[in-house]
This record gives sequence, C-alpha cells and structure tokens, in this order.
Amino acid sequence: MEEKRGTLSPSEWRVMECLWTGPKTLMELVRLLRDRAGWAKSTVTTMVRRLEEKGLVCHETEGRTKVFRAALAREDAAAAETDSLLERAFQGSVGLLVSSLVDRNSLTRADIEELYDILDRAEEESK
Repeated sequence: MEEKRGTLSPSEWRVMECLWTGPKTLMELVRLLRDRAGWAKSTVTTMVRRLEEKGLVCHETEGRTKVFRAALAREDAAAAETDSLLERAFQGSVGLLVSSLVDRNSLTRADIEELYDILDRAEEESK
C-alpha cells in the first residue's frame, strides 16, 4: 500500500507510538492520549479512523470490542521520515546532514564513535 510510505503527521505519530507498544482498545487509546496529549475521545476516534483508512492501523473484533494494532512498523515509519527529511532539508545528501550536525556542535564524543562504528559496518557490508 503506497500510503504506508508517506510520513506521519505529529498527531499520527502520537497514536502510532501508543500502538507500537502493543494492541490497544479504543478506550485504552483514549486514556493514553488524554493523559499524553489532552485529547478528547472524539479526537482519538477520528485519528484512529483516519489511520485505519490509510491502512496504517487495523483492528480485530473481540466480542463487542475492537482491538487496534499498528499495520505499519515503527522502523518503516522512521525510514520514511528519514528519507523525507534528507530530501527536504539536505537535497538528499547525508554529508550535508552530518556537516550540519558538526557545524552546530551537536555531536558528542559518543555520537562520533557511534558514527565511526556505523561507517565501518557499512564499509564491511559493501565489500
């Protein structure tokens, strides 16, 4: 489903974050999102319905209760978000992204070491 590759809005991320921890009933989602975001039941219902229409959430009926679960893996959502950011802000250049982090002094020593490890692994895998 092509819709699954698009980026999520901030509100969609909130709902999906709840579902990535495991299936939830609508009332469980209402409680969580009321506490986390101050949303009313109608807002949660609307968001869940929209996500279901997009194919990002699905449900199973258990008795009279619908149990919702994520139909999009968190990793897939994160990958789409990363691709979108890279294209929008850095013309698709990973180098520009990393340069921006360096220029803003955003990288800790641990971040730099982690990047070296990632690059070493990428180099090994490309052989």
